[in-house]
Amino acid sequence: MKLDPRVLPTILIAVDFISAIPYAIRGDVRHAVYWVAAGVLTLTVTW
Repeated sequence: MKLDPRVLPTILIAVDFISAIPYAIRGDVRHAVYWVAAGVLTLTVTW
């Protein structure tokens, strides 16, 4: 069985976006933007 090489980066993208949620809820915009940017960067490079 051959696994698509984008599976693990896609999981990482989801984790990055999920990591931004608690910071956004607490109002820590700087950290929330960091995690969203990390997800967008990985998304751009992967897909």
